[in-house]
Parts: sequence; structure tokens; C-alpha cells
Amino acid sequence: MRFNVLNTALKTLPALLLGATLANAALAADIKLGLAAALTGPAAKYGVAIKNGFTLATDEVNAKGGVNGNKLVLIPEDEQGKKEEAINVFKKLIFQDKVLMVFGPTLSNSAFAADPIANAAKVVAFGTSNTADGITAMGPFTFRNSVMEADVLPVTVKAAVKHFSIKKVAVIYGNDDAFTKSGYDVFKATLEQQKIPVTTTEAYAKGDVDFKAQLTKIKAGNPDAIVCSCLAEEAANIILQTRALGMKQPFIGGNGLNSPKLFEIAKDAGDNTLMGSPWSAENLTPANKAFIAAYKAKFGSDPDQFAAQAYDALHVVAEALKNVKLTGALDKDRDALRQALPGVKIDGATGKFAFRPAPPVTGKQVGFDAQQEAIVNIAKGGKFVLLK
Repeated sequence: MRFNVLNTALKTLPALLLGATLANAALAADIKLGLAAALTGPAAKYGVAIKNGFTLATDEVNAKGGVNGNKLVLIPEDEQGKKEEAINVFKKLIFQDKVLMVFGPTLSNSAFAADPIANAAKVVAFGTSNTADGITAMGPFTFRNSVMEADVLPVTVKAAVKHFSIKKVAVIYGNDDAFTKSGYDVFKATLEQQKIPVTTTEAYAKGDVDFKAQLTKIKAGNPDAIVCSCLAEEAANIILQTRALGMKQPFIGGNGLNSPKLFEIAKDAGDNTLMGSPWSAENLTPANKAFIAAYKAKFGSDPDQFAAQAYDALHVVAEALKNVKLTGALDKDRDALRQALPGVKIDGATGKFAFRPAPPVTGKQVGFDAQQEAIVNIAKGGKFVLLK
């Protein structure tokens, strides 16, 4: 009798073990995270690095067992740096792929178009490269770890004035892009506050490649430096054409200049360009050294600021998810993530990071901005190094 009972138990054991395995498997789930990035087109110089940063961080988190046993699945889509494509990509990721949240898009222009969709759907839109003023005013589901130009540019201008003994400047900016226009507004206010006279202000439109007319006017004013609220490719061409006119003034710019593309085009002509950013390859903290080494090993190239911010953003979300009990009810899980994010603090590749509420807007709920220190870099020998 005992033998029969034991035999029956042994026969039942594999089924019990299988049931337990299936039960455990049911507790684990894939966490789908959307990424809207400019993987083709002019903004791909930022978007590809952004995707690489997210990929590296996702792989690291999963290699350590994921988050609470759940695997992170990154779903990247190419929004081409275009507003219309960003809208389409957000809709696909949110309504078709049913992601928990969306990272991106790459440019502030695109964020102003796409983030309202995420807020209406009550899905977190997390920007890692959107620094224009007003991004996080679009709603409580908009977050960013990209430091606002309003935080960075005053520090950069002050450092440039001291370093180059600047008395007067000229300004050139793109007048039809949210990022470059917002940067110009901050530069204008900063120069007024720091009592730096402006000899002339010139503008250009997206797609322009010939800046000689604007630069000839700038040259006539003989400024000590040129303030450039531009993206990297336009800035590089402006620098080259400035040097062709015999002008040797240093440039002062925002983090749009912080791309290898600047030096691919301008080469050493970009030397003495000052740029503010939360990240520097020369910041030798353990977290940044580990990030740079891992990035080089995986992609065979040096990372930039945009890869670093994407890498940190993934780790910020992973930290938040540790405090989220996923229910499988997508609406509840999306809102639970939104509630968990503001409390996250990390020491990442870009340094110590925390969120702060966006400036209040009457009658509206707002999102969260980055609370982080700015670092001022100067171009030397075809790369940015810390200004000392």
C-alpha cells in the first residue's frame, strides 16, 4: 500500500513541478518600453546615439535579471526627426504595441507635436534630448532628463565671458525650430541679465547651407564672440564659413553642438567653441567610466551626451519600476509608473540626477524637469574637453 502511494506521488511530481514552473512564469512578464527616435534623416546624428544608449542600458538591466523578475523589451521606431512621423510613431507604440511608456522623440519640435498624444492617453512620454522651454508644461505625463537650456546657457555664457574676456557678442540662430528658437530666447535674456551688448542678431531657416550674408553683417560689428543657437550640422557650416571670411571669434552654443557631427564637418575650425552640457567624457566618476567602457565595447565608438542621457533614462525608469506592482491592467500600470518616477534619484553616467516639478501653469497639470548641474566644455583638437 505504501509503495503504491509513493509510486503515485512520484508519478504526480513532474506535473506538480511543471505547474509550479508555469505559475512562476506567469508571475514574470515582458515590460514593453517604446522608443521614438530619429534613426534616419538629419537628426539621426542624435537619434542613433540615443538608441545605442537605451540598448546598452536595457541589456545591462536584463542581464541582472530584469526588474522584479520581468524582462525589459525596448521597441524602437524611427520618427525621422519629423513632427508628422513622431505623431504616427507615438500612436503606433501607444495604441498598437501597447507599450508601458514612450521614450523620445529626439527633437523638441517633434515633442511639441507628439507629447500631447501621450498625455491624452495617460502614457508617460520621457524625453532625453528635449531642452526647449515649455516641453513639460504639456501635461503631467511628460518627463525629461535632458537639462533645460534655461539652466545650462547662463552658466555657459558666464564661463565664456570670463575665459575669453568678452565685451560684446553677435548672435545667430535658427528661427523655425523649437529647440534653436528657445535657445535664442534664453541667450537673449541671459545676455541682457549679464549686461553683454549684442552687435547684431541674425537668423536662418532649417535647411539653409549658405550663411555668408548673415556672417558678413556679423563681421561688420566686430564682436568678441558669436553666440550660436543651432543644431550641430548648421553650426559646423556656420563655423567653417566664418573662418573663410577671416573671422577668428570663438563660438558659444547649447547642447545641440554636442555631437561628433560638429567635428566631422568643421574639424579643427571648431576649436574654442564653448558648450554647456550635463555630461562630459572627461567626468571620471565610476558610473561614467563604466558607461563609456561598456559603450565602446558594444558599439566600437565613443559615446556622446545623447547616448549618456538615454542610458541614464532607462536606468531611471528601471528604478521606478522596482516600486511598481504591475497588475497587467495597462491603464493602471501606466499611471503607477507616472506616480513612481518623480521620486527616483540616481547617480548615473551624467552624474547625480533627480526630478523637479516643471514651472506651474495656471489651470494645467505639468510634468517634471531634470535637476542637474551643468558642465562647460571647450572644443580642442576636434573634441570637447572640460573648460578649466
